[in-house]
Amino acid sequence: MAKVLGLGGFFFKSKNPKKLGAWYRKNLGFDVLPWGGAVFQWDVKSKNQRFTVWSPFDEKTRHFAPSKAPYMVNLVVDDLEALIAKLTKAKAKIDKRGIETSEYGRFAWVMDPEGRKLELWEPPPK
Repeated sequence: MAKVLGLGGFFFKSKNPKKLGAWYRKNLGFDVLPWGGAVFQWDVKSKNQRFTVWSPFDEKTRHFAPSKAPYMVNLVVDDLEALIAKLTKAKAKIDKRGIETSEYGRFAWVMDPEGRKLELWEPPPK
């Protein structure tokens, strides 16, 4: 139906991602993984992807560009191609890379009307 199903992740800039991750691990019980982020599994019995990623990035990252915001939100979508077509028709600014596919699913990036970068993620089929 070309819509967002939920929040897939929250990515943000940090002055010291490793130190911040250690603080979250010690004080809030985050299971910070070797790559520096944490994954919160919400529904392990579901055939759908039911988790949210928390991930600090170095404050000098260009990963969120062209957004000036110090964060990027990842949104889980049900039909990435249809949603990109819908956003294109609405004249949204779509990242020139288009849709990228990896072992983690399919991704595309779009800017919201206020200049925040959104990562759209269609998980791989199970």
